[in-house]
Amino acid sequence: MGMIRLTIPNLRRFARQDDGSVSLEALILTPLVLWIYAAMFSIFETYEEYSLNQKAAYTIGDMISRETLPIDGDYLDGAHDLLDYVTQSEGPSTLRVTSLQYDKRQNRFYVHWSRARGAEPAVTNADVAAWTDRLPSIPDDEYIVVTETMTTFTPPFNIGIGQPEIMNFVFTRPRYAPRVLFSGN
Repeated sequence: MGMIRLTIPNLRRFARQDDGSVSLEALILTPLVLWIYAAMFSIFETYEEYSLNQKAAYTIGDMISRETLPIDGDYLDGAHDLLDYVTQSEGPSTLRVTSLQYDKRQNRFYVHWSRARGAEPAVTNADVAAWTDRLPSIPDDEYIVVTETMTTFTPPFNIGIGQPEIMNFVFTRPRYAPRVLFSGN
């Protein structure tokens, strides 16, 4: 059997051929079409999970920023349950809420209080020192509430994106009081 030379006339003749086997073409293309469908579905579900997590973080941050009475551990447990309900996360989730005060003389934020539900620990002043590019400019002695949510998502099909960890970092200024207080342990 001789070698077939790939020349322009040979390629044109190959492109003009219209004979073939539909069953063989279907056999070749069906797995590709199914994989593309599974990939699109998994990517859509992953983006939807990112969107739900972001909405949950903003909702919890807004909810806490409206409090005029001190919140407590039961309040944060309820907020963590809300995060799980909105995201319908199958894996472990984390909610971390931190009240920060800005000191203009030191040009930095200090932790007023911080509490976490889930795997992450509460925030320390050393953690906040690394957040300078993530926090807004606010007046001296003002407070903000930082709400962080973290969940892990498992896509419906394994298409190579693994199990992304979805993290949100939301800051909100207290709305009806100068700061949000925490009572209890």
